[in-house]
Amino acid sequence: MKNIVLIGGSKGIGLATAKLLNEEYKVIVASRSKGDLENINVTHLEFDVLKDDISTLDLPEIIDGLAFFPGSINLKPFKMLKTTDFETDLQLNFISLVKVVQGLLDKLKKSNQASLVFFSTIAAQTGMPFHTSVAASKSAIEGFAKSLAAELAPKIRVNVIAPSLTNTSLAEKLLNKEEKITKMAQRHPLKKIGEPEDIAKLTKFLLTEESSWITGQVIGIDGGLSTLNLQ
Repeated sequence: MKNIVLIGGSKGIGLATAKLLNEEYKVIVASRSKGDLENINVTHLEFDVLKDDISTLDLPEIIDGLAFFPGSINLKPFKMLKTTDFETDLQLNFISLVKVVQGLLDKLKKSNQASLVFFSTIAAQTGMPFHTSVAASKSAIEGFAKSLAAELAPKIRVNVIAPSLTNTSLAEKLLNKEEKITKMAQRHPLKKIGEPEDIAKLTKFLLTEESSWITGQVIGIDGGLSTLNLQ
């Protein structure tokens, strides 16, 4: 059975992904808390991406898939952001990702063909007000992933998912009222916001051998918002 490691997979998109994978793969979730994993057949390891060294965890010698879920939604006008805000977002969204990949690279190279899945945002490609900090840090992920995919091919595949607004706890402040949900949904051509399962299905596809001819891609899953203009 192949080993897949989910970083920060105890809730939201990570939890939905763990549910899709756990029957066919050995899933290890490394996160700060066990969250809602109690009734899922996965191994949980306590891990804080901002504080802990991934190489100290008791992980399998061979890792076939790695998905990195931690991230931030720090939406403020540029004039209200401080340099420290950009540094904080960059540290969580990008630098911690780099550290995890560096710490697990040897184990990933032992797989016949490992797959890495990272997460960006629609705002990295489509300019949106108040997104300067998160878009900057997520754009770093996209450039990093493409270069890494070129460097590690054909042994390891690397892809990025760029979602629009998704109904997770991370977006709770933006979706804490029914009228907010309706307003946000109307911005998308498909007239709805994303659910964790929408993103999880693509994550599973990219992590497994079903996507064995896909690497170096940034794939939008955003209800059509980044490419369609219906006005």
